[in-house]
Amino acid sequence: MSDTKELTYKGKPLVRCGNIIYYGSMTDKFGVKMEIKSSKKVGELDVADKVVVQLLTTDPNVRPRRQIIKSGEREGLYKALDVADFWLTRALNDAAQSQTQA
Repeated sequence: MSDTKELTYKGKPLVRCGNIIYYGSMTDKFGVKMEIKSSKKVGELDVADKVVVQLLTTDPNVRPRRQIIKSGEREGLYKALDVADFWLTRALNDAAQSQTQA
């Protein structure tokens, strides 16, 4: 049994690599990439200030520039996470509905 804790937000995994945070499962059709562009000091902590949010397709056959479905910038990590969850949930639900109708 591993001692590492998996970080999640609203039931979906979060993985951080430097200033980039990936949200969602890469085995799903879509995922979100959040890049922290700037941060500010609050007391002794560095807090994300400007975050670029991108909804991506995880299809390996799509060229990297074409993988971006939506993109936007938010102030603060919590606002970025909220829009990321909304975009991802909606994209996954739309994909599931189109699959059942086909």
